[in-house]
Amino acid sequence: MSIQSLYTAATGLTALQFRLDTIANNLANSGTDGFKRSRANFEDLFYRQLAFPGAQDAQGQTTGTGIAIGVGTRLSSTQIDFREGALEDTGKELDLAIVGPGFFQVNDGGQVLYTRAGNFTLNQNGEMVMASASRGRLLEPSVAFPPDTTAISIGTDGQISIEQADSGTLNPFGSIQLVRFVNPEGLLPLGENLYAETVASGTAITGDPGTNGMGILRQSYLETSNVEPVEELVDLIATQRHFELNSQVIQAADQMLQVISNLRRF
Repeated sequence: MSIQSLYTAATGLTALQFRLDTIANNLANSGTDGFKRSRANFEDLFYRQLAFPGAQDAQGQTTGTGIAIGVGTRLSSTQIDFREGALEDTGKELDLAIVGPGFFQVNDGGQVLYTRAGNFTLNQNGEMVMASASRGRLLEPSVAFPPDTTAISIGTDGQISIEQADSGTLNPFGSIQLVRFVNPEGLLPLGENLYAETVASGTAITGDPGTNGMGILRQSYLETSNVEPVEELVDLIATQRHFELNSQVIQAADQMLQVISNLRRF
């Protein structure tokens, strides 16, 4: 039994390492626009059934309980928390925030990916792209502004209006669409503020902002990370305490093994 205790406590230490890694990633991205925190979920492992509930005793009576010894825990999933982050006023006309459900679509070389980060800019062709130094990912569907554009207005419904040189007025010019998923927690996180569709997430549902269950857009705002550093630090302290308890179990089991080993010598 003491040997089993060592293995059981070791599973606890391994699981807590996953939780610690998750907390560290959340805190590292507390300043990342559009970032969504993750939570590590755990489940208990199988049980050694020494006696099953409902067995009959010597008098033919049915027992109300059994005897089951668990053998530890393991990571069952990491769950993404898609609650909205706070909005930050940036004053930049190509910064966009989604208020409510939805994702922007970007083209990653033939594959459409999804993001909540709305820090867009223009490339040399006047097309809206994610503000990234490594890849020029175009907004999908593509939006390309004329070279003489002097002002851009994007409504809460995604409708774009532009002012061109010497025109003096805003005129309609295209629109921005969003997508949502039945199960956004089933999306595959890829890094760089991007997610990919999976079987678990369901197929992307496309629509204009403010319709078909989509959120609305806020121009000149960015959605900040939804990480709450205080909550993460509380989780960190709790994880440390659980780690210490599992370490104490290992020490106690090791001491028992030593005692048993010494008794066997006599």
